[in-house]
Amino acid sequence: MSWKPEVIADAGGKWIPNGMAFATKEESDAWALDLSFRWTSVSDIRSVESTEPVNYKIEGGRVHALDGVAA
Repeated sequence: MSWKPEVIADAGGKWIPNGMAFATKEESDAWALDLSFRWTSVSDIRSVESTEPVNYKIEGGRVHALDGVAA
């Protein structure tokens, strides 16, 4: 299990993932919040459970791609 960050970034109200999957909800929430500060059009954020393998982690306040994942 993993957690995927999603944002709403347009007037359509559709949740959009970005291909990142984190081991914890806390990491996913932190990334979604960070993204919302950088994208001015984000109106909402969430993290959803996923069966995709974990491919990113947050360590030392920075996001890192895991082995075999292009950053």
